[in-house]
Amino acid sequence: MATSVSPEDGSRIRQWLLHGLPRSDAKTTGPHHEETPGHQHAWWQVMCLTGVDYFSTLGYQPGIAALAAGALSPIATLLLVALTLFGALPTYRAVAAESPHGLGSLSMLESLLPGWRGKLLVLFLLGFVATAFIVTITLSAADATAHVLHNPFVPEFFSGWQVPVTLALIAGLGGVFLAGFSEAISIAVVLVAVYLALNLVVVGVAVEHVLAEPSLVADWGAALTAEHPSPMAMIAVSLYVMPKLALGLSGFETGVAVMPLVKGDLIQRIRGTKKLLTTAAVIMSGFLIASSFTTTVLIPPAEFEEGGSANGRALAYLAHRFLGDWFGTAYDVSTIAILWFAGASALAGLLNIVPRYLPRYGMAPDWSRAARPMVLVFTAISFVITLFFGADVESQGGAYATGVLALILSAAIAVTLSMWRRGRTGTAVPFGVITLIFAYATVANIIERPDGLVIALFFVLAIVVTSLISRATRSTELRVTRITLDDTARRYINEAGEIHLIANEPHERDCKEYVDKAREAWELHRLRKAEGLIFLEVTVPDASEFASEVRVVGEERYGFRILRMESPTVANAIAALLLYLRDETGKTPNVYFHWAAEGNPIGALLRYLVFGGGDIPPLTREVLRQAEPDAGRRPLVHVG
Repeated sequence: MATSVSPEDGSRIRQWLLHGLPRSDAKTTGPHHEETPGHQHAWWQVMCLTGVDYFSTLGYQPGIAALAAGALSPIATLLLVALTLFGALPTYRAVAAESPHGLGSLSMLESLLPGWRGKLLVLFLLGFVATAFIVTITLSAADATAHVLHNPFVPEFFSGWQVPVTLALIAGLGGVFLAGFSEAISIAVVLVAVYLALNLVVVGVAVEHVLAEPSLVADWGAALTAEHPSPMAMIAVSLYVMPKLALGLSGFETGVAVMPLVKGDLIQRIRGTKKLLTTAAVIMSGFLIASSFTTTVLIPPAEFEEGGSANGRALAYLAHRFLGDWFGTAYDVSTIAILWFAGASALAGLLNIVPRYLPRYGMAPDWSRAARPMVLVFTAISFVITLFFGADVESQGGAYATGVLALILSAAIAVTLSMWRRGRTGTAVPFGVITLIFAYATVANIIERPDGLVIALFFVLAIVVTSLISRATRSTELRVTRITLDDTARRYINEAGEIHLIANEPHERDCKEYVDKAREAWELHRLRKAEGLIFLEVTVPDASEFASEVRVVGEERYGFRILRMESPTVANAIAALLLYLRDETGKTPNVYFHWAAEGNPIGALLRYLVFGGGDIPPLTREVLRQAEPDAGRRPLVHVG
């Protein structure tokens, strides 16, 4: 019974943009309907889909770590790896068990904080989700551009084309999605396998050169102790710079988002996802440690700076230096491909997250469930972010780290609260410690590099404002997705001649309340009990929900027949029931109201939007008017 935009209506451009828009089916679909994925795969194959985001950070992580920590980079990376294996990994293994349908930590927080609190928190966190995924697109494209322009076979003429080439890569990504691109795990498997194999060769050769020249390690050690004379100073500075290295933590949220693709039943899916997360974290940790150490020891510090040959491409620098330009070019091509696909994975993640939350809240236009309009929106935003940062890899690191750390922090909070509420104090305390560590990292990163927070808050503001406007403009849609009547309610309707429903706001539900309401029906509408009067009562358990399924329960109290329903809004539920009864019985139902006391119309509108109440009679009529254009077939609303 929910309304939807029809892709068949309108111009050809509109039809093309809305192609594939899901249609709501009132008889089968509820607000929390989950689509079963068409194809499922072994966990290691799905890991590769996560890996295009996670593993691709090797393209720029060692260089950013060297810029942030200098000679201390390997030590700081060791702390990051410890945080990965003993902080982020256990957190997301718990998220996988708690939210196995791919909704991640956001759905956990939504369920832990019901009502508007949960909805507003999700809207706030969606700003950081958007930051993480959008900057994944722009950062990956910028780093892919660095690998293109620094390749020795590329003419010097293109050396200053960082921004145009990055914009072209982003536009190409958007164009592929507009043409109907769908993620193919087989492509991800090939990209990840080739990329990891090439990295293994590069890192292996780099380690061999380090072992062959012990003086390089000695020089690094001397530089390290000169800057930081004591182990405690090294640890303290490593903790200080560690938030800047948080790019190496990306991929965990994607790991739980792709859970529905893991083959097997629910238990097997959870088990497979835990293997996926653990394997990816272990592989990435090994590469992070080895790449950070070898690049710090083998590459002159000046090469990491802006304009240097290793800026944003430290491992590619080693590949060209030690294995020749042809192998280095093959490494560049592999890196560009996986970075491009990381952007594709992020864009696909955005296209997956937006329809799961905002339309369900009524906080996005119906067309936002179609892929192509959202591709245009996200591509335009990516253009703006690229121009804002000048397509610079290192300067976008703070924004990326802000999004990643905020997501991991929200996951840690969700797991801690979940364990605490379930009485598992012994488990909740360690996760509480993990939460504090990630809270420190998030705050420290925001203080050091506030660009990420500015972008995230921009997204939060844009999401909240557009969401509230959408919720207000869509408030009089017919938002009930399905209606079912129990046997008693169906018998009451079948035994009635003409259908006369008396709207009653339930209070004490005692004999006096119903007798007074029956007397009111006679005084205002000249209706007697003998005419088959049926009281209709709607309660609002959670007004923050937008669409809902409604079950109508019949009961008898003090000789009066009553239909009871629960719905996020009273007016929408009454209108939906009237239309349902018309279609089921072929009769025109009547509903009778007592005109509410006069009040501020703006206040009544706010009560409707926030609490599901408001001025029910005119709102019910307006919902009916929008849902049924033919006045002759429209159920009748009587107000006395």
